[in-house]
Amino acid sequence: MKNLKLSFIFLSFIFVSGCFQTTALLGPSMTAVTTGNILQAGFQYGANTAIKNKTGEYPLTHIKKKVEKKNNLQNFHVELKNFIENKIEATKKKLSLN
Repeated sequence: MKNLKLSFIFLSFIFVSGCFQTTALLGPSMTAVTTGNILQAGFQYGANTAIKNKTGEYPLTHIKKKVEKKNNLQNFHVELKNFIENKIEATKKKLSLN
């Protein structure tokens, strides 16, 4: 019964607190529980901490921003290419009329 109460209290802290730092430990701990590989969970936690210290952002936020930035850059290149092609075609039409 005591273990059940402790488990309930621990889970309530995770879900009720709304603190992202406690959920940062949830991923590696779930890896350790499901796979039984403590080394992998330790590396995962270490990598997440290193990315957070280097970038100042959590890993998923950092990856999301990089992907959005790359997509925006690609969209810009496509729009620029279409704009230039349209201007070239318009110039060709004007030159062929004269």
